[in-house]
Amino acid sequence: MQREKWNNRTAFVLASIGSAVGLGNVWRFPYVCYQNGGGAFLIPYFVALFTAGIPILILEFSLGSKFGKGAPGALSLAGRGKEWLGWFAVLVAFAIVCYYSVIIAWSLSYTGYSVNLAWGKDTESFFWNSYLCVSDGPFQLGGLRLHIVVTLIITWIAIIACIWKGPKTMGKVVWVTVLLPWVLLIVFVIRGVTLPGAMEGLSYYLTPQFSALKNPNVWLAAYGQVFFSLSIGFGIMMAYASYLPPKSDIANNALIIALADAGTAFLAGFAVFSTLGYYTYTEGILIDKIISSSIPLAFITFPTIINEFPIFRQLFGVLFFLMLFFLGIDSAFSLVEAFSCGIIDKWRVRRTSLLLSIGLIGLGIGLLFATNAGILWLDIVDYFMCNWGLVFVGVLECLLLSYAYDLKKLESYVNQSSDISLGNWWNFMIKILAPLVLLVLFGTEIYRRTYSSYGGYPRAAESLGGYGLLAFFLLLSIIFMKKRARVFA
Repeated sequence: MQREKWNNRTAFVLASIGSAVGLGNVWRFPYVCYQNGGGAFLIPYFVALFTAGIPILILEFSLGSKFGKGAPGALSLAGRGKEWLGWFAVLVAFAIVCYYSVIIAWSLSYTGYSVNLAWGKDTESFFWNSYLCVSDGPFQLGGLRLHIVVTLIITWIAIIACIWKGPKTMGKVVWVTVLLPWVLLIVFVIRGVTLPGAMEGLSYYLTPQFSALKNPNVWLAAYGQVFFSLSIGFGIMMAYASYLPPKSDIANNALIIALADAGTAFLAGFAVFSTLGYYTYTEGILIDKIISSSIPLAFITFPTIINEFPIFRQLFGVLFFLMLFFLGIDSAFSLVEAFSCGIIDKWRVRRTSLLLSIGLIGLGIGLLFATNAGILWLDIVDYFMCNWGLVFVGVLECLLLSYAYDLKKLESYVNQSSDISLGNWWNFMIKILAPLVLLVLFGTEIYRRTYSSYGGYPRAAESLGGYGLLAFFLLLSIIFMKKRARVFA
């Protein structure tokens, strides 16, 4: 069976950018930048981008393109005993989309609420007590929040529809899911910088604190941000590259995608901090008292600010949450594509039947995150999948392909058709620097968890949603590897 291909290079680049650019670009990067030296953080960030992010992105693209398979198949063909790592990567990706889809569903709900500003004046109470109705602990599930379930169903229908026919469908969808959020983000930047107090907010964001560069944690934060932001370690980029035609310019594509992701995150900071500056100006509250690194910034702080807009409150509310929905949806369908691609490659199952099954299973698992304790489990699973699962994949990906495979083969493959030639610099990044930094990140997290549970949650919840889930994925990965394949050994 002939493998499907992207319609053109632009479709591949847009799809890869769409996967990399997600909700975290809007609320995570600006906060991390602010917390780690402001404008000075851009120095370690771009160092990390060029020494780890882009080299690993090239590594994943070259694997997928050379072998024409998703992560499990590509790693299997790269050498005996490596296939399990590909399965582990795509299983982590599937776990992430199960809760990520719930956050997208919240965005869809809030798009509707924006029409009449249904969140009222007390946006914090509305989000925690009325919309989520958060329980006192992760084991107090309570009931399903039916309004979340409805938007979750709609979200999963959209996710599956976007990849229904593989790259043929995705190549058309990304023109909307990638370009529209960019247009909306530019609208918010223009609106934000023209608000009173905007410059004060931007000074919080961009004022360089060069003394922070002496702190090793700032550099680790930069590498962590780059690694999580570029969607490496999920198996996504291998799957996407497997649909490339022969002799595609892999290195140049990686550079374009990485810079587009970084540029979007940086631009989002202007929208976020100019708007926060306006809120500080009108309410007299310091920015460091209202900014958050995660969900509250989008679902509490921004609705509060929208309430204070002098005109077009409902319009800007709809546009903001619509932007979040589209930012999330292409990241979500890329996670599903990475998982489904691995299964189709190995067992040649029908795409339509598989996608329907994945959608139903993902929706079923997602119902846990639509309960009263949903956001608590979401927080636990997200921490372990991103800070343990993905870093684990990244470390082994670099080490196995460096020392249990001839990295020169991938280098030669890329250099055949790329404008940017790989050489000793790329080998050094993959063999030594990238795995060393990721090992330090991984070791830091292990050290922290030996002294306290994550977020103060019960150790039992941490074991189920973290260590236990990762161990289960490891077992499944070995089982999938051992099962007889129709296509690759």
